[in-house]
Amino acid sequence: MPSKTSRRDFLLKTASAATLVTAATRSTTVKASTSALQKIKVGQIGTGHSHASGKIQVFGSSPDWELVGVVESDPDLRREAEQSEEYRDVKWMTEEELLGTAGLQAVAVETELKQSLDVAKRCISAGMHIHLDKPPGSDFQKFRRLLENADRRQLTIQMGYMYRYNPGIVLLHELLRKGWLGEIFEVNAVMSKEVGGSKRKRWAENPGGSMFELGCHLIDLLIGVLGQPDKVTPYNRHSGDFDDGLMDNMLAVCEYPRATATIRSAAVEVEGFERRHLVVCGTKGTLHIQPLDNPVAQLALSQPRGDYESDYQTIEFGKYERYVDDLADLAAIIRGEKKSDFASAHDLAAQETVLKACNLPLGA
Repeated sequence: MPSKTSRRDFLLKTASAATLVTAATRSTTVKASTSALQKIKVGQIGTGHSHASGKIQVFGSSPDWELVGVVESDPDLRREAEQSEEYRDVKWMTEEELLGTAGLQAVAVETELKQSLDVAKRCISAGMHIHLDKPPGSDFQKFRRLLENADRRQLTIQMGYMYRYNPGIVLLHELLRKGWLGEIFEVNAVMSKEVGGSKRKRWAENPGGSMFELGCHLIDLLIGVLGQPDKVTPYNRHSGDFDDGLMDNMLAVCEYPRATATIRSAAVEVEGFERRHLVVCGTKGTLHIQPLDNPVAQLALSQPRGDYESDYQTIEFGKYERYVDDLADLAAIIRGEKKSDFASAHDLAAQETVLKACNLPLGA
């Protein structure tokens, strides 16, 4: 079990806010300047994750990547993928064929969650950097060993938390780095949607409910702001009119010495995408980002700072495309142009907090 650290020590060990802002800026530069460089060979294992097709689209359109093949051992998922536009021109391979491809450097692990850690382990053993989609299964000790093995082999595990390079979050870390929000005392975040039919059935097969599927993104952001909480109290409910046992209305209260945070996630909220938000309150200012997916921010400061006024002001960022900056950043890491902004200590703390928020065991 990792020992607790102070917020200051934790953030120094993982990614500083300054690094996050620099990385996001650099990723844009990387996308614009690497077209003349040799593309990085990448493969994808699995099509069952909800983010899988989005990653394929980025690999196919980015100047950074050469997609060499896709693996899907489940015949039903393979058949479904073959009928979609995203997978129309991909080369289908076995896992052994993919990991044996000459020059392969990276693999995106996009399997169903019950398979992800075992697949990731085989990829690391084969010497691959990996993009591991969220959350990394429910076996905390297996994930800890995976991170330790990757660190020993100097391989990168990039987690698929899709808001890390969202421009609203980049702004948040810039404000934190400059100290313009002061001492953070409150964080509130919501990520919900309306889920029915076969998707609810699939979600019910995994432990942890809507917090496991959706709220993990918010917990990853919380760790980046305040570090690992001292205490996590879950309030988990089944509220939908479905006979499936899915915890579809979940709340986690996270406690810190001088701050509290609430993370909510539900699978029964009408138009939940539009109400997804993150609010960070400090003694010198508040930033409210809503919605998260195409972010718009409201910022209030105790006094004018830089180009910002003191009263509430609206900051718009324009259309944001998921996964583009994340995978551009991974390419820069693999090329040795930068270090990862998220050390294994961050990812381990996020996973421990996710499991506690879902009321799931951490194991021995």
